[in-house]
Amino acid sequence: MKHMVNEYEIKKQICEIGKRIYDRGMVAANDGNISVKISDNEFLCTPTGVSKGFMTPDYICKVDKEGKVLEANGSFKPSSEIKMHMRVYKERPDVRSVVHAHPIYATSFAIAGIPLTQPIMPEAVIALGCVPIAEYGTPSTIQFPDAVEKYLQHFDAVLLANHGALSYSDSLLNAYHKMESVEFYAQLLFNSKQLGGPKELNEEQVQRLYEIRRQFGLKGKHPADLCPNNRDGKASCHSCGGCSNGKKGDNDLVAEITKKVLEAMGK
Repeated sequence: MKHMVNEYEIKKQICEIGKRIYDRGMVAANDGNISVKISDNEFLCTPTGVSKGFMTPDYICKVDKEGKVLEANGSFKPSSEIKMHMRVYKERPDVRSVVHAHPIYATSFAIAGIPLTQPIMPEAVIALGCVPIAEYGTPSTIQFPDAVEKYLQHFDAVLLANHGALSYSDSLLNAYHKMESVEFYAQLLFNSKQLGGPKELNEEQVQRLYEIRRQFGLKGKHPADLCPNNRDGKASCHSCGGCSNGKKGDNDLVAEITKKVLEAMGK
């Protein structure tokens, strides 16, 4: 009975997070998906074809580690992106929840092919490090999880080329907070580029923030922990482990991102 009560509470939490991502404009219509690991072979996930802002607990499906349906009410079917979620759980045993959404600013960077690498604020440096872009894969196919896999051991969030963003953590709330942090980082970076370009934190400042992260003992993966320089006893860089700034100039980046954001906002 206790297991059933806990499971129902998790379903309610999934619905609450679904409403948050919908209300914050991180998804439109039926976009996005959420999952939670409840045992080694049981996962709760949002259904396909429904708005994440209007779910109730009976909408939530249960699947096994292969993504096969264990429980589903009525005509509800698991998210079409469940393969991507299962790959995250397979490669990251520490992960208990995965959130996929299409937040406007982060997705605009993903569409423009620009990873989030610039150290512009302490919170983003400590929580995320940087956010790379996984290569484009056709939605609902094995291409998606294959593209994401190589970033899973380095990062707790990744942009999906021409698609959206993916975050994952040791709890549903933390996975959602990662998504919020990614979008906030992207919005600040976009806005600061409109004002002439961000003033980045210098190397010494970044190193101090990495040390704070280590002192806090924060869970999850972080690019600084896997930086080759760090392994060699040198100062960690901020943009290795899969992130790169590309070759476009700031003016070109601003113009390109502005166009994508305005298109996404329907202007």
